[in-house]
Amino acid sequence: MARRIVCSLVLVLLLVAPASGAIYDRKQSIDDQLSSIQSKLAQAREREASLSAEIVSVSQRIQALEGEVGDVSSRLAVLEEDLALHQRKLDRLAELFNLQSERLAFLRAQYKLTTDRLGARLVAVYEDGEPSTMDVLLDANNFSDVLDQLDYLNSIAAQDRGIVKNVEGARNHMRDLRARTGKTKARVAAVTRVVKIRTEQQRSLKNQLVARQQGLSAARSSRKKSLVAVREDARHFASEAAALQAQSANLAAQIHASQATVTYSAGDSTPSASGLIWPVSGPVVSPFGWRWGRMHEGIDIAAGYGTPIAAAAAGVVIYAGWMGGYGNLIIIDHGGGLATAYAHQSSFAVGGGSVSQGQTIGYVGCTGHCFGPHVHFEVRINGSPVDPLGYL
Repeated sequence: MARRIVCSLVLVLLLVAPASGAIYDRKQSIDDQLSSIQSKLAQAREREASLSAEIVSVSQRIQALEGEVGDVSSRLAVLEEDLALHQRKLDRLAELFNLQSERLAFLRAQYKLTTDRLGARLVAVYEDGEPSTMDVLLDANNFSDVLDQLDYLNSIAAQDRGIVKNVEGARNHMRDLRARTGKTKARVAAVTRVVKIRTEQQRSLKNQLVARQQGLSAARSSRKKSLVAVREDARHFASEAAALQAQSANLAAQIHASQATVTYSAGDSTPSASGLIWPVSGPVVSPFGWRWGRMHEGIDIAAGYGTPIAAAAAGVVIYAGWMGGYGNLIIIDHGGGLATAYAHQSSFAVGGGSVSQGQTIGYVGCTGHCFGPHVHFEVRINGSPVDPLGYL
């Protein structure tokens, strides 16, 4: 029975081939192009989503780095101010130390000069002898001269000793001051070195963060440019796909118009050896098997809008509703692991329950993923799709 139906189908197609064979070939070519464009469009949209996610991620990382740069900049500003203060203090201490060193050198010279003068006087006294009181009395004209001479000699001696003592005290004091200044300068220099090291560390960290931020900004800019290009490709692919869909629909209308006068023989409604009948009368416009890079798990039987769809065999309706690309779909369980499916219906004639073979279950349409009115008919054995032509 199946062989007879296939032979009849081949004969019918041969009869209409001169009028519609070229149209079928053109439609198949356009549908192949459409599948390729839709695949590219899907890839472009997937790339668009990926780039958008990457841009969001990079922007979040840039914002996080901006926060880190701000924190480091605040710490760096404090350290730089602290370093500047320590450096100014160190400079002032260095100036003070230099002044004290000059003052100490001057006092050392003065001390040497006074001690040299005192030594010279002592030598002179030793060599010439110090004037005695008797000498003063003999040389004096009166008693008043005696007192003046004695006071003068005592004043000179006291003055020499006082000068030496004062200069020595000033020198020692300045030496102590310079030593204390030197210690203070050393402490401040040590602290300044520590502050300088910490400042350099923070400055280096800031430079690293800024470099990373600039790198991420460049990466984000590159991804934005790529996103613009991908979106442009997606718009181009979508426009091309729409044009191809319009061409495919136009060719499908021409095919359906050429098939309007083609019918199957009365024997088409006779159950096959497997017990199934054809759900509608019409040519198979797309067979079972791989098509456009994926498995076509049934056959597409062309028929006009509103054509009644018959149950291929008696059974129980286990699904009647919308299912993605199938559109309006009915599935009938015939028992023994056999089930049939009827897709793209314009409307249902049954919503569930038992149906008999040949009973109208719905009407031909083009719901779901479809380019023209037809019935997508599947036969499944234990859930796995098989070629329906082997059961019709």
